[in-house]
Order: sequence, then C-alpha cells, then structure tokens
Amino acid sequence: MANLALRNPQFKYIQVTGARSVVCTVTIDGTLRYTLTKNLPLSFVGSETVNFDIAELARDYIEITYQSSYVPQKVDISTVIKGYTLINGGGSELNTVTYTDKGFEAYGTFEEGVNPEVPFGRTAPTYLIPINEDTDTFTILAPNNRAGKLPSITALNGLVVTPYTSTDTSVTNVDGVVCNIKRIDCTKYGDGKKIIYINKYGAQQDLWFFLKETKNLARTNEGYKSNTITYPSGSNATYNVQNAPNKVFNTQAKQTHTLSSGYYPEFANQQFEELLLSEYIWLSTVRKGSGVIIPVKVKTSSVAFKTSVNDRLIEYTMEFEEAFDYINNIR
Repeated sequence: MANLALRNPQFKYIQVTGARSVVCTVTIDGTLRYTLTKNLPLSFVGSETVNFDIAELARDYIEITYQSSYVPQKVDISTVIKGYTLINGGGSELNTVTYTDKGFEAYGTFEEGVNPEVPFGRTAPTYLIPINEDTDTFTILAPNNRAGKLPSITALNGLVVTPYTSTDTSVTNVDGVVCNIKRIDCTKYGDGKKIIYINKYGAQQDLWFFLKETKNLARTNEGYKSNTITYPSGSNATYNVQNAPNKVFNTQAKQTHTLSSGYYPEFANQQFEELLLSEYIWLSTVRKGSGVIIPVKVKTSSVAFKTSVNDRLIEYTMEFEEAFDYINNIR
C-alpha cells in the first residue's frame, strides 16, 4: 500500500499480451467512482504496458477543511486494471492488476521523480513535517505558553497526532520519534500570529510569526451617473443638492495581514517554501474577543530564501489576504 501525493500525476499500469482493450476502475472510500477504457490498436500484437493517471480523479474526493484534531485528511483508493481480448472491455478477460493506496493532499518535487509517495524517502514512523536534513532531527518554533499538535505517520498505527503542552521543550510520539520545541518570547509584539497550512506531506502544520502585524483594508466599488432632476408642476426643473448624481454600488472590501516571522534558523526555509506553495491556509486570530480560525491566501507571490552566510539573521515578511469578502455576501 502506497501513500500517494495526489498533487502529482500518479500512474497505475498493467502489462498485457494480445489485448485489444484495457479497463481501469477507480474506487474511492469504498464507492466505485470511475471506469476508464483504453482501446489498443491492432498493431499492438505483443506485450504492451498501459498506464492510467488517477491522481486528479482521486484528489477530487479529498475535501480539505480545517481540522482541530490535526489528523491528516486522506482517501482510500482501490484501482483495478483488466485486459480484454476485444475493444471496449469485450471478449475474454485476460490478466488483472489491483492497487490499494491512500491519497493525500501532498506533492513531490521534480527531483523526487515519478509517482512520489508520502513521506518522500523517509521511512515510518516519522513526523509529517519538514526535517532538519543536516542533523536528521525535527525542530519547531513556538511562543512561550502555547500548546500545539504534530501529525505523524506510523508503521503500525497509521496516522496519529501528538499534542504538546504550553511548557514542553520537546515531544515524543508513540513510536519514540522526538521533536524539539524552541520557545520564543514574542510579548513585545503581542502573542504571535499562528498560520496553519497544508504542508508538502498533506498535513496541517503551524508556522508562527513572532514580530509585528499590520492590517490593511482595500475597497472596491462600481459607480454610475444618475439623473436627479425633477420637474415639479408649475415650476422650473430642479434638483436636490443632497441627492448625489454620482451613485456608488457593489462596494466590497478585502482585508490583508502583513506578518513578520521573527528570526528563524536556516533549516526552517523549507517551511516557508511549503507555505508559499500551499493551497489551503488559515490564520488564527481574534474577532470580537474570541479566537477564530479564518481562511487566507498568501498574497506574497515570491520569496527570496535567506541563509545565515548571506543574511546572518533569517526573517521573512509575508502578506496574507482573507479568502472571503469583508462584507458578507454568501448566498
């Protein structure tokens, strides 16, 4: 069983001999969703390999939403490919190949090759977060007095989440994998701002911005010129100076948050890379005195990655736009 990164093509194949057609069925979470047929030309008289890309088909059925549990969201995929002696799945059935996989909202890079799988070269058990490749250890940064959760994939128990308390400086999951927690004092600028995003491994991950935050509100609207003149009986035409002839309508606004990360170690560059490439991001903030999680988009379109050699201190400033209109227009 493979853990498929569904943001990449995922090819399933069958080797057939003397087949005129190949039929592929894709069952997702126990329900047959797709039946695909490829007819082979008469010139294919010998052994032939036939491939089907199932990634986009399966990814349609991952409904990513914010999960307070931090358990990675996935789909169970069963792919069955059969060869037949006639076109359109007719005639006698030849050989059958069955693939059983799990699909994640994850991606591999070009260098990681075809059909990338979570956790991309690392063996379970492991945390589903970036690793410090120089030391082969896990480290996250979090403010003082803040708790959190870390997603893991295990050899026996599948997907698990390991919580850490507001005072922990390290945490160990059920398989004995350790993650160090470096605590940061951010009280000069408040309590810090937490961004939650779906990372490369298809799991929710926290990334804290420790320094100042600025908020901006940008408005858009449309306008038209209205005829405000009236023609009263027995008098000349007139108009009311309080009635504006230039009307405004369809006013809407977007709120943006510009966050400064504070100083991070160089190995954390991968976290900012994954944040930039993520398609699901949330901001933990306060509205009307209560904590809320709101969806946002990264408005920053590029990041120049910093190193300790070139920059000494590694700090990023990123702009996030709320992923909804400020004036509620949900119908």
